[in-house]
Amino acid sequence: MFDVSEELKKLPNSPGVYIMHDKDDTIIYVGKAVNLHNRVRSYFRKIVGRGPQIDKMVSQIARFEYIVTDSELEALVLENNLIKEHSPKYNTMLKDDKTYPYIKVTLGDEYPRILFSREIKKDRSKYYGPYTSAAAVKDTIELMNKLYQLRTCNRKLPRDIGLERPCLNYHIKQCLAPCQGYIEKEAYRERVEQALDFLNGNYKPILKELEQKMQEASENLAFEDAIRYRDLYNSVRSVAQKQKITDSNGEDKDIIALAKDESDAVVQVFFVRDGKLIGREHFYMMHVAGYDSAQILLDFVKQFYAGTPYIPKELMLQEEIADIEILEKWLSTRKGSRVYLRVPKKGSKEKLVELAAQNAQLVLSQDKERIKREEGRTIGAVREIAKLLDLESVHRMEAFDISNISGFANVGSMVVYEKGKPKRSDYRKFRIQSVSGPDDYACMKEVLTRRFVHGMEERAELDRKEIDKEFGSFTKFPDLLLMDGGRGQVNIALQVLEELHIDIPVCGMVKDDNHRTRGLYYHNVEIPIDTHSEGFKLITRIQDEAHRFAIEYHRSLRSKSQVKSVLDEIPGVGPARRKALMKHFKSIEEVKNAEIAQLCEVPEIPEHIAGQIYDFFHNAGNN
Repeated sequence: MFDVSEELKKLPNSPGVYIMHDKDDTIIYVGKAVNLHNRVRSYFRKIVGRGPQIDKMVSQIARFEYIVTDSELEALVLENNLIKEHSPKYNTMLKDDKTYPYIKVTLGDEYPRILFSREIKKDRSKYYGPYTSAAAVKDTIELMNKLYQLRTCNRKLPRDIGLERPCLNYHIKQCLAPCQGYIEKEAYRERVEQALDFLNGNYKPILKELEQKMQEASENLAFEDAIRYRDLYNSVRSVAQKQKITDSNGEDKDIIALAKDESDAVVQVFFVRDGKLIGREHFYMMHVAGYDSAQILLDFVKQFYAGTPYIPKELMLQEEIADIEILEKWLSTRKGSRVYLRVPKKGSKEKLVELAAQNAQLVLSQDKERIKREEGRTIGAVREIAKLLDLESVHRMEAFDISNISGFANVGSMVVYEKGKPKRSDYRKFRIQSVSGPDDYACMKEVLTRRFVHGMEERAELDRKEIDKEFGSFTKFPDLLLMDGGRGQVNIALQVLEELHIDIPVCGMVKDDNHRTRGLYYHNVEIPIDTHSEGFKLITRIQDEAHRFAIEYHRSLRSKSQVKSVLDEIPGVGPARRKALMKHFKSIEEVKNAEIAQLCEVPEIPEHIAGQIYDFFHNAGNN
């Protein structure tokens, strides 16, 4: 369980982003903080007047996590990226068009333009940003268009050259009118390259030029021009700020770092897509005692990128690892284009790796206890059950339950747990075929027989070496069979297994008079369980899950049965003929009183079906 009070004590006094989850582990809120310790704790204090929306959000928080950054600006950019990625329900105040602005250069055009954009598209344009000041971006675009006299119109060039008169920008000397052919394409492209040079960070020449023009305007007493140049100068400085949390080249990369102690290691991966840090994930590495960090990183890269569907262009690693050339070749082959493994030594990239390492250390030190508690609820609980039943090991458990109402629509459920966790892809539902009344034992016998016969048939079709692979829920047999009930249900299961010559331990989950789990029935003995143990809690969860799954299926069948008609019980009368009969006769009573000749008046009803309908209503015991 996530202990809020304990986790609040562990919050660092650092800037960053905090992420709130509800009981279903859905992200419901993402926020930024100058001080994570103070900000996150403030949500859990009794504060009057903060608004019902925040109160409602706080009431739904089941756990929180956070990412440490170096500055509030980085937290702001990261917060926006995460909100756009996850769309939390309580971040509606940020889900408008005020996303971060980009500068877009339409390099796919023969005469490119510099535009303002709030989204990145997969076109041939080049994007710079994101930036935090839309006004500064617009001022900078205006500045570059004035300095380099680039076009801002939507005309299709060179197709439309000379078709219309030049616009006002030409006359006020803010455009060289490529729409009239007044500038050669090569000369225009040269000006575009100068603008790109500025956007790539070489802004000193422009700042120097603006400063010079501002000084000249002031000396000439042109104070309005001086103020304009001053404002543009300040805008350039604002846009030129380096954002370490975002890479302006817009490439995809993963930043990988780890933290380790004597027995465990956590690898932290920051995912940068289109130059934006959109999220992170940590991976707990087991059995690392005796291995150094480089070896753990090497093992992680091999294992993780063997299974991940997407490989970025660059992996930035915390330290040098062995076999880099081989790994690059392998990853490049998998991706279909060149992949680079690099260890940054300075600058913003090195700082990103440091941030990943810092977050990995936080996960290792603060989440280690939680992870071990989770293992206790799952793998530890399974070990308790195995020990209680004197079984060597238990990996897969299957539990069965029957549901019906007075024998109507008998159904069975099969739920599967592996390593103490539900494996829902292997759940199965059974609609009972051979039992018409309320006979749970007969129903259970049919369900188990169908389950294991099906599994044996699947196994017979496979090479024995392939049995342990994921071929289906029936192919893999359980290490332990759990029955919802005591002696009776256990004996039914044992009978089925004996008839099929299958050797699997069978255990009954016994409930008390209040329908709560009481103990286990095994080898003709009821074994009591410590009700506070993780093993007992896991048995309870499995039993409740089997019951829920069966009830859910039965409920769906009951809802379908609401449209069931007495006509459905007549052989040869399906939905189409039933509909035709009701359309012709208007009521069941009229159908019941009709003669065979009258029934044959319905085009969809042949004579032999009409006879069956008549016999159904007029034979003894049916009227």
